[in-house]
Amino acid sequence: MSGPRPASEANRVTPPPRDTATDVVRWAAFSCLLVPLVLLGYGTSLAGAAGTALGLAAVTGACRVLLRQSERGAARMAAEDRAPHRGRHHRTGTGSHRGGRHTGGDTPVS
Repeated sequence: MSGPRPASEANRVTPPPRDTATDVVRWAAFSCLLVPLVLLGYGTSLAGAAGTALGLAAVTGACRVLLRQSERGAARMAAEDRAPHRGRHHRTGTGSHRGGRHTGGDTPVS
């Protein structure tokens, strides 16, 4: 049934895609602040809490770099999938196989 759509469905705008890597980094940064505070609350020394905060910040930074690198690689692969496939010598279409060795055939070569 392909009748007319209700007005609310026709006017609906799709939301922009969420950047999940940014969300992950935000939560990690939040934990870099929260974990040392909890440790201080349970009686850990200030130096121990600061060391934990620095370690978490280092891991968060490394994960952020890896996530961004992964996103760039995925975007590059998606762009290559959309682009037309080009031959070995970047020629496409008519005449792209000129100059190769042709075996077989019945026509004598003089």
